[in-house]
Amino acid sequence: MRLCVFCGSSDGARPLYREAATALGRHFAQDGIELVYGGGKVGLMGAVADGVLAAGGRVTGIIPQSLVEKETAHLGLTELRVVASMHERKALMADLADGFVALPGGLGTFEEMFEVWTWAQLGYHRKPLAVLNAGGFYDGLLGFLDSVVREGFVREPHRAMLIVGTEPADLVARIRAYEPPRVIKWVKAEER
Repeated sequence: MRLCVFCGSSDGARPLYREAATALGRHFAQDGIELVYGGGKVGLMGAVADGVLAAGGRVTGIIPQSLVEKETAHLGLTELRVVASMHERKALMADLADGFVALPGGLGTFEEMFEVWTWAQLGYHRKPLAVLNAGGFYDGLLGFLDSVVREGFVREPHRAMLIVGTEPADLVARIRAYEPPRVIKWVKAEER
């Protein structure tokens, strides 16, 4: 299994974020999961990759040429693919992955997470999406998403697609057990 991780290129304000990224990486390696991610060696990106590598796992990084120096490409990976654009980066990460995990991060993390979630909602893929809610980082967003359901802009089955956990082992077990909803954006799958 290959899981794509979206996360910050900085460490964030609390050390527990880096600790969570490293722990997730170690768990991936111990569970035979290959990491696919953005290819940087800094911040949580570097921590999750180093966690996998230190535990003997495989890591594939995908990074646009324009970010090789800015994000300081991780040259110690199993495989580093340099691509032409962010669009190519995201498409290749999505193609290679069997599922997705978001760690704490900023705008890029949110954009990547919501893009693959939207693709799943529209039926473009049936892959799981999870967040590792380290230190309650995603609590505010999760509350907002619940309000979006109450306001009628997201269906409950689509909200339920997002797997949430605080421990790597539990999160990975739930990813492995994921069953996509039988409802796509506009109609129930059985009505198609």
